[in-house]
Amino acid sequence: MPSVELTPPEAARWATRAGLPLPDDRHTAVAATANHIHSVVAVLRELDFGDTPPAGAYRAGKEKHDAAA
Repeated sequence: MPSVELTPPEAARWATRAGLPLPDDRHTAVAATANHIHSVVAVLRELDFGDTPPAGAYRAGKEKHDAAA
């Protein structure tokens, strides 16, 4: 799926649509931040977690030890 970067005017439009109007001097920074977050999430989506159980399966302070170890 092709990825098109968010432009500063689009960032301003989306922010206003969400009820968070941005000052003009923030459009570029917000667009750059959104594009960076999108690139990180895109990489995470490609990771294969295979048999890794969900985080809710772990209990802090309790580790399972293999009897054969």
